[in-house]
Amino acid sequence: METIPAAGRAVTCFESGAARNGPLFLLCSGQEGGSTVFEETLSRTDRPFRLAVFPVENWEEELSPWEAKRVFRGGPDFGSGADDTVRRLTEEVLPALREALGAPDAPCHVVGYSLAGLFAVYALCRTDAFAGAVSCSGSLWFPGFPEFCRENAPIGRPEGVYFSLGDRESRTRNPVMAAVEENTAAVCRLFCERGYDAVFELNPGGHFQDPEKRLAKGIAWMLNRA
Repeated sequence: METIPAAGRAVTCFESGAARNGPLFLLCSGQEGGSTVFEETLSRTDRPFRLAVFPVENWEEELSPWEAKRVFRGGPDFGSGADDTVRRLTEEVLPALREALGAPDAPCHVVGYSLAGLFAVYALCRTDAFAGAVSCSGSLWFPGFPEFCRENAPIGRPEGVYFSLGDRESRTRNPVMAAVEENTAAVCRLFCERGYDAVFELNPGGHFQDPEKRLAKGIAWMLNRA
């Protein structure tokens, strides 16, 4: 493990045995433990890879594509900082990581859980810097997001896009968040119709169950599909 300063953040990097020949996974993280995600991924694949954990400081601002009203009582409204985060990742974080790791040509996949999972899909439609995305328990209930995906295809040609949810996540009294499974399935179908390798998996439990394991499953799927 090593820490690399980039874009004013301390990015933590984990490397498997022969990672110089493998891809980089950039996890935009809140509460998820990078070391646990790394170890859980190692148990699911023998492919070489690196995991870089970019810490998110202001969740509702840095990962939100546009302004929206809060969905939790007492919580903050959503801002519109996702485009700036995409810029920071592509112009500052990725170059710093590739130089420090000695991997100038390694493909990079963007990874996230919850609102970061939404951001991962959004980022594919804003830049061609990412070779794929892993969106676990992604907040695809976000107002207007399925419509955005219908109107904005990925800029590049993603190698793969992985979606997953807990099978109880749509069982909520909040009418906005209750659409999460329907919206996720619809966006996955849209990616498939456009010819991308995309998959949607359901896991047992609710939103907060086993986030590191769910992320590891998505990363391993991306590695093992090659």
